Amino acid sequence: MKIALISMNGIRANDKKLLRLGLNLPGFVERSRAIASLPSLGLLTLGALTPQEHEQTYIEVPDINQLEQLPKGFDLAAISCFSAQIEEAYQLADRLRASGTKVVMGGNHVSSETEEALIHADSVMIGEGELFWVSMLEDCARGDLKETYGSMFGNFNLAEAPLPAYGLLDPAKYNRLTLQTSRGCPMRCEFCASSVLYTRRYKQKPKELVLAEINQLKSLFPRPFIEFVDDNTFVDRRYWKTLLPELAEKQVRWFAETDVSVADDPELLEAMKLAGCKQVLIGFESPCEEGLNGLELNCNWKATRWKKYKQAIQKIQAHGIRVIACFMVGLDGQGAGIFEAILEFVREATPFDVQITVPTAFPGTPYYRRLLAEGRLIEPRAWSKCTLFDVNFRPTTMSQEDLAAGFRNLGVELYGDYMMSHRREGFMRQWKDNIICRRRAQREAI
Repeated sequence: MKIALISMNGIRANDKKLLRLGLNLPGFVERSRAIASLPSLGLLTLGALTPQEHEQTYIEVPDINQLEQLPKGFDLAAISCFSAQIEEAYQLADRLRASGTKVVMGGNHVSSETEEALIHADSVMIGEGELFWVSMLEDCARGDLKETYGSMFGNFNLAEAPLPAYGLLDPAKYNRLTLQTSRGCPMRCEFCASSVLYTRRYKQKPKELVLAEINQLKSLFPRPFIEFVDDNTFVDRRYWKTLLPELAEKQVRWFAETDVSVADDPELLEAMKLAGCKQVLIGFESPCEEGLNGLELNCNWKATRWKKYKQAIQKIQAHGIRVIACFMVGLDGQGAGIFEAILEFVREATPFDVQITVPTAFPGTPYYRRLLAEGRLIEPRAWSKCTLFDVNFRPTTMSQEDLAAGFRNLGVELYGDYMMSHRREGFMRQWKDNIICRRRAQREAI
C-alpha cells in the first residue's frame, strides 16, 4: 500500500483582538510557533513500525485552506492532530475518502471523541498506536478495516519502542526534533491533555533506546536541537543521573519539560548543563496560592511550592539553563489581581521566557468533565477554541470578557520590548553571578 502520514499543525486562535496584538509582539506566541514547527513523533513512530513492503510519505498540513492540492495516489491516510485543528482534519478526511483513500485517525482528541471521528474516518485508533498499528495495516491491505483499534490504557511497553522513522523528514526543513523518554506524569493535573489520558502509570524508556535515537538524529541532521516531549522529564532522578553523562558525550543541545523540583538538586542541574540542556519549561500555573489548590488529582503539590518559585528560577538559571515559566490565567479562585501578580513576579524573577495561557477544557480530561457538569462551558463542543488562548468557560471570580481582556493586556506587557530585554538581562545576570561565585570559591580553595 501507499500510505500518507499526515500531521495537522500550525498556530490556532479565534480571539481576533489577541491575534492582532499578539502576532505582532516579539515572543508572544514564540513557544507556540516552536511547537507548531515540530514533526509528529507519533506518526514517525508508527512509520517505524510499518512493514517495508509498504511505501509511506510524511506530510504536514499547517492550514487546510492553504492546501494547494489534495494528497493523491494513496491507499491509506493516517491523520493526527490536536483538538483545535480537528475540524480541518475532518474536512481533509472527508475529501480524501471521497477520492477513494481510506482514512484512519488517531490522537488524544479522537481517542476521546471516537463516535464523532467515525463520521469522517473509516477507522479510529484509540490510545497507544504501537499496540495495533501493524494489525490495522494488515486488515486494511485485505479490505477488512475495522471501525476502531485499541483502547484507553493499553499499556505499551516502552522497552519495545522502535526508533522513530526520522528518515521520512526533510533534513533542510527542521531544526528542532522530538524524542520521548517517558510517558505519563505522577502529578496528574486536572487539565492535562497529554499522555496521562492513555497511560495509568509513569513509564520510562530504556536509556539505550534513547541514546540510539539520538545517534540516529545526529546521523540525519547537521546540528539537531532535541525536544524531549515527555510530560515531566526528570521524575526518575536515578535514571537521568546515569543517562546524562552519556548524553553529554553526544554533544547535542536539548529542551525538556519538568516540574520545579529540579531546582532542589544542584547535582542534577550541573549534569543537565554539561549534557547540553539549554531550556526547561515549567508549569508554575500561578505565582500565588489562588488557583493552585486542587490543581492536581493525586496531590496538592504546587500549592505547597509557590513561595519558592522565584528562588527556584534563580537556581536553575544560575546553571545557564533558561527557564520558560508557564502561567494559567483564569484558574478557579483567581481574581482580577492575577494579571498584576504575574507581571510583578516576572519582573522580579526574570525567567528567560514566559508562556501564558487560559485554562482549556480538552475533551477526555477531568477538567472538561467537571466544567461540563457545572454548566460552565460556554460552547461544550467548540473544539476550535481548544487553543490555550481562547476563553470558552465561565471563570469563578471574573467575567469571561474581563478574563479575555486581561489576558490580552498581560500579553502586551509581558512580550513588549522592555520586558523581553529585562528578562534576558536577568537570566544573563543570574548566570554570570554564579560563574563569578564559582571562580572566587576556586581561588579561595587554592
